[in-house]
Amino acid sequence: MLRQAGRKYIRVIQGECHVSDDPDVVLTTILGSCVAACIRDPEIGVGGMNHFLLPGDASRISPTSEAERYGAYLMEVLVNGLLRRGASRHRLEAKLFGGASVVKSLSPIGLLNAEFAKRFLATEGIRIVSESLGDERGRRVEYRPVSGHARQLFVEAPAEIVEAPPPSLAASAPGAIELF
Repeated sequence: MLRQAGRKYIRVIQGECHVSDDPDVVLTTILGSCVAACIRDPEIGVGGMNHFLLPGDASRISPTSEAERYGAYLMEVLVNGLLRRGASRHRLEAKLFGGASVVKSLSPIGLLNAEFAKRFLATEGIRIVSESLGDERGRRVEYRPVSGHARQLFVEAPAEIVEAPPPSLAASAPGAIELF
């Protein structure tokens, strides 16, 4: 946890979930194709964030698998964590971030993650109040679980690296020095 200007910054990394009712806490994460769901109960001021890599299917995840990677598991952990803190399911509201296509040659995992998160929330009757899903850029997200304020900064992808052709020794000028 990093403390800065009276705030407590807690990093939520892939496969994690954090719930808080501390007004000084800011949950933060960096997303590419992963999705973070930020859910809170505005009436009692408790909220949380998760960060998942793959959608998953809760009925197919065995206890010995790496369940933490999957949205089905982490969405349940987040909702149950809020309910244990006194939240009411009918008051929950969600903000969704991530699901980018950062590597074009891979499967559309970002899109699948985003679709899963929206479907899960609809099934659970949890209202989505805002979303920033898709695009080709990653995001840095800061979320204040008590107030529900969220801030997103897009992370620009590095320019595509094009390999320069190897230098030709024949093309060197007479007397030129070539440094390796």
